[in-house]
Amino acid sequence: MAGRAPRRGTPAPVKVELAPVVLVKGSEGLLADRATAKLRALALQADPNVERTELGAATYQAGQLEVITSPSLFGEARLVTVPDLEALNEALQEDLLAYLVAPAPDVWLILRHPGGNARGKKVTDAVAKAGFPVIAAEPLKKDADKLDLLRADAKERGRALDNDAAQMLVEALGEDVRSMAAALAQLMDDVEGRITVEHVRTYHGGRVEAKGFDVADAAIAGQSARALTLLRHSLATGTDPVPLVAALAMKVRQLAKASICGSAQAAGMSPWLFDKVRRDLRGWDDTSLAAAVEAVALADEEVKGLSKDPHRAIEKAVITVCRLRGSR
Repeated sequence: MAGRAPRRGTPAPVKVELAPVVLVKGSEGLLADRATAKLRALALQADPNVERTELGAATYQAGQLEVITSPSLFGEARLVTVPDLEALNEALQEDLLAYLVAPAPDVWLILRHPGGNARGKKVTDAVAKAGFPVIAAEPLKKDADKLDLLRADAKERGRALDNDAAQMLVEALGEDVRSMAAALAQLMDDVEGRITVEHVRTYHGGRVEAKGFDVADAAIAGQSARALTLLRHSLATGTDPVPLVAALAMKVRQLAKASICGSAQAAGMSPWLFDKVRRDLRGWDDTSLAAAVEAVALADEEVKGLSKDPHRAIEKAVITVCRLRGSR
């Protein structure tokens, strides 16, 4: 039978292996830290007596790399890390370009760079051209990628994570991937068995964003009484209007994306989330969605200083979204 394209789901872990030179490239700190930590662990596993050295790219002195990588008197392996390649000076660039031609034996060199057009690009291009491993640590911009990260973390520890619980973590903490992953790690430490929405609510219900998404869910469903009750309770207990508007904006954007995209991949969503948002689209059309986008954009400006009454601004936006969907 002909092979089928793999279903999108938990991704295969990024392959991290030692090599004479390894480049960790990308600005997502969590992923870069994890890759670097794994490389260090592999080096220690290969040689418990490995000599570790960290070079500062901005303060590097010409010839340092040659000295550090010269044959060791006691024959131990060496692990050299440059954690800030984007700050390299001319001396380091010159020495690295020369080193890449003929790396020293028994040496592992780890280079970290945020990517883009920052300084050091000449070196990163040379690393790739020479065929050395480049480990991607790019920012996770799509919810689907953040969900995949959470699922992979849970799978690595042999834990079950409900889809809705993962989605709530992304909605509540996804703007900071490191905090999001740390929240799941804490849940896995403290909770036995399958991790559910109720566990997330219990541990992170105080997060402003989580409250905001409860309001937003009710609003896009046209449930005006519930939405306003939740909103007024949130505001009365000290929730700032800014993240409440942000949550509403994200939900409206998801509706807009799902309305024009024919697949989960095109919308940048996981398949189950795309199906959920498509169900939420019932009762919405292009005209009402456009009006909702405008209402939320105005509220965003108002709660950030345009209005003297930010509480009224978010309430007005919620009422408008509910009306556009059709109150029940």
